[in-house]
This record gives sequence, structure tokens and C-alpha cells, in this order.
Amino acid sequence: MSLTAVLMAALPAFRDLARASRSAEKLFDTLRREFPPTLEAIRLTGLEITELTDELNEGVAKASQTAQQVDKSLTTVRHQARRVNIGTRSVIAGIQAAWGTFNRRPAPKPVPRDRQLPTGRERSP
Repeated sequence: MSLTAVLMAALPAFRDLARASRSAEKLFDTLRREFPPTLEAIRLTGLEITELTDELNEGVAKASQTAQQVDKSLTTVRHQARRVNIGTRSVIAGIQAAWGTFNRRPAPKPVPRDRQLPTGRERSP
């Protein structure tokens, strides 16, 4: 009788255990079907991220090179502008000197001593 009572008490537990076993089997079947494609998708996503990272690194390197080239170009332009400024100032100074020379009255020619008028400061021999 006690064995019958134990079996009667265990019967709902065995039914629940059988139901849990069927649910676990369905879960494992679903995982067996879905898990490999999901892992493959994750692997492909990792590869795409790696490719994008490489492309981004290349882009950053090219942008850095371009920035350095622009910096060198600006430095060259600055030096050339300074040279042009100095050259312009030199040309302007030359034009001013030429203009002043052109507009200046010629200096009077010195009068020979024998034709100079006596000033009174000279001593007589």
C-alpha cells in the first residue's frame, strides 16, 4: 500500500518531468537549427567590422598625409609671399630712388678758380 501511495504521489512529478523533457528536446532542436546560422552571421559581422576598421584606418592615414601636404603648401606659400613682399619693397625703393634722381636738378658745375670772384677771405701774395 505504501508503494502504491508513493507511486500515486510520484505520478504527477513524472508527468511534469516528461513535459519538461519534451520542452528541453524542442529547445535543443531549435538551438540545433538556429545556432549555426547565428554563429555564421556573427562571424561574418566580425569580418565586416574588421574590413571597415581597416578602411577607416586607411582613410585616417590618407587624411593625415593630405593635412601634412596642405601644411607644407601653406609654409611654401608663406615663404613665397615673404619673398614677393621683400622684392616688392625693393622695387618700390628703386622706383622712388629713380624718381628722386630723375626729378632732382642737376648740381651746378663748379666754377674754375681762375674765374671765381674774390670773397675777401683770400690772402694776397
